[in-house]
Amino acid sequence: MFDTLSDRLAATFKNLRGKGRLSEADIDATAREIRIALLEADVALPAVRAFISRIKERAAGAEVSAALNPAQQVIKIVNEELIGILGGETRRLRYAKTGPTVIMLAGLQGAGKTTLAGKLAKWLKDQKHTPLLVACDLQRPNAVTQLGVMAERAGVAIFAPEPGNGVGDPVQVAKDSIDYAKNKQYDVVIVDTAGRLGIDAELMQQAADIRAAINPDEVLFVVDAMIGQDAVTTAQAFLEGVDFTGVVLSKLDGDARGGAALSVAHVTGRQIMFASNGEKLDDFDAFHPDRMASRILGMGDVLSLIEQAEKTFSQEEAAKVHSKLASKGGKEFGLGDFLAQLEQVSKMGSITKLLGMLPGMAQMRDQINNIDDKDVARVGAIIKSMTQAERDDPKLINGSRRARIAKGSGVHVSEVSSLVERFFEARKMMSAMAGGKGVPGMPMMPGMGGGASRKPKQQKAAKGRRQSGNPLKRQQAAQAAEQKKQDGAAQPGGAFGLGAGQGPSDFELPKEFKDLL
Repeated sequence: MFDTLSDRLAATFKNLRGKGRLSEADIDATAREIRIALLEADVALPAVRAFISRIKERAAGAEVSAALNPAQQVIKIVNEELIGILGGETRRLRYAKTGPTVIMLAGLQGAGKTTLAGKLAKWLKDQKHTPLLVACDLQRPNAVTQLGVMAERAGVAIFAPEPGNGVGDPVQVAKDSIDYAKNKQYDVVIVDTAGRLGIDAELMQQAADIRAAINPDEVLFVVDAMIGQDAVTTAQAFLEGVDFTGVVLSKLDGDARGGAALSVAHVTGRQIMFASNGEKLDDFDAFHPDRMASRILGMGDVLSLIEQAEKTFSQEEAAKVHSKLASKGGKEFGLGDFLAQLEQVSKMGSITKLLGMLPGMAQMRDQINNIDDKDVARVGAIIKSMTQAERDDPKLINGSRRARIAKGSGVHVSEVSSLVERFFEARKMMSAMAGGKGVPGMPMMPGMGGGASRKPKQQKAAKGRRQSGNPLKRQQAAQAAEQKKQDGAAQPGGAFGLGAGQGPSDFELPKEFKDLL
């Protein structure tokens, strides 16, 4: 969603790099480019004005003029201000001291409230809670049925005493759900309310009545991240009518310009708490302003990647794989183990999405977008067409076996050959890394083994300098050499090429360099 904004900001910062000092004109030009980038991303004008004002104020201050690298300092300022405009700190759910905790969802029709109710319930269940979904959208056709399907998929309970489709009192259903949750010992109640195609008095009154009846601990405003500027108008109307406590962004995986995400938190003063970025129930997580700002600036989101890996990968399995790779040159690591690793990675989500979380990958977006997740399934089909012996020892796979495997998996023989060859190369590299030898062919790094150890080339012995035939010149050359030797002994060279005592006596490292050290 933020690809266009990221590209514009990257181009802006590229113009700053290489400048040892930023003039006022440079700061103005940079602010103008950032303003255009934000407006093109459909960010609300009040949010843009406040954002640019803060950047210009800070960029003109001492923190940039005294910096070692002014361009990086400006990027740091933009990153910090982006985090601020997105809400600052990560906002957590407030749970009731005595259960159940009541969460009410509000928003326009089509924003994705019912789907999001199922995702939130699944997320809470994974957090060791026992949520209850409550069907209070009794107007939209089949809304109750849809919530029942979501509850079944998420593996949670549902309270739906009324059939819906215009039948039943949503306020009474909401009231009864609290007593039901207390009796059945559910600790979180998620109330799905009705929406409208537009803001009207009836919608607001019904939402306000439900809120008054159940006194929720959290009122979450669900906003479609793809509706652009209208998100701000809708958010302000719901803030006045219902007074929500947090915002949930849905459809964050869309291709709209994404300005709603940057505008809602600033305009309403309510933080974004969750983000939904896909169709599956697992495509939902807490919203982290710092991580989103990092993604927008093309710095990746390694923390989210690590969290997803921790959810998916087993420490025990990882230890087994490491021991196989580290012993016997990695020969115990077979194609079966490789397939298990691939399946673990595919559980984390789309390969394209995972690679996009790595720093610097914004520059390779076109190549990443060309990656087909079906390739993983194709590799799995090839490996599953092998016998157990062939998986354990791929060296057994000769020409006739490759033809049989290709026929069994529905691919060409060349694809089987390519997979086996790439597997041997990958195993060699992973084995070297697991054994602490570094990557083969790469230079040695401090604290790591290098690739193939090479002996340094021995320099040829320097030929003796020819001496002058003039006795006076010989004497002067000898005196100069002796003086040079004494100077070298008295003033050894420093780490930065200066001899001890050379340079100004009051020399002090800049603050940023001290912090780095």
